[in-house]
Amino acid sequence: MRRLTHIRIAALIVGLAPCTRVLPAQDSIPRHSTFTIFSHRLAERRTINVYTPPAYDSTRESFPVLYMPDGGLAEDFPHVVNTIDSLIRLKRIRQVIVIGIENTERRRDLTGPTAVKSDSEIAPRVGGSAAFRSFIREELMPEVRKRYRSTDETTIVGESLAGLFVLETMLLEPKMFRRYIALSPSLWWNREALVRAAERRLGAFDRSPRTLYLAEANEAGIREGTAELAAILKAHAPPALSWYYVPRPDLEHSTIFRGVAPDAFVRVLN
Repeated sequence: MRRLTHIRIAALIVGLAPCTRVLPAQDSIPRHSTFTIFSHRLAERRTINVYTPPAYDSTRESFPVLYMPDGGLAEDFPHVVNTIDSLIRLKRIRQVIVIGIENTERRRDLTGPTAVKSDSEIAPRVGGSAAFRSFIREELMPEVRKRYRSTDETTIVGESLAGLFVLETMLLEPKMFRRYIALSPSLWWNREALVRAAERRLGAFDRSPRTLYLAEANEAGIREGTAELAAILKAHAPPALSWYYVPRPDLEHSTIFRGVAPDAFVRVLN
């Protein structure tokens, strides 16, 4: 079923404190475990932070998995896990495992190729999203399945460049995850090439059920591309793709993740 939804969101669990890549003082480090994995695809060792839900240690049940780039302890992992844990304890969402992927070269991993000179100047290396996706698919996911009782019901969440990566993954490899959450995605990348390819890519989707939650803050350069993508979805989304479009002109880039995360998780993880 196709859905175009404008949603009013209350401050369910967390306030609208600024969301930065540096851990704010109010974000306590949640209970978690950490492991490292050497990626042959990326030729480097990666740090993975893991939250297991309250019932994990008391049952033999297997759980869905939420993957997140920007998943370091000084990045988005603490506030996302604290929100997830609160929603679970309030019985607003099912119990899920959270896999946080700590960054090494963020702009390399989360961007695809670009022909735009100014894009290439944002970091020493860009355009590595295909390799990063291969790392997640071929190395990290098997390791998670080996280490944790998990199902094949997977979700990915990301904001800004990580939101761009989420949408690129959905459009290029829609079967990789079952659910996608993209918040203020940097669709300006490569002159909005991903938006321009969206109609064609959506046409190649199969009949497997998928869910997309797409939100935008009031920020020039992002809201235009996101609104255009929403219009394409309205006209061309395949029947098996359930989707939500949540424009939030009351929020900014620094507040979008915290402002909509509770609503996104309630809608997508149930």
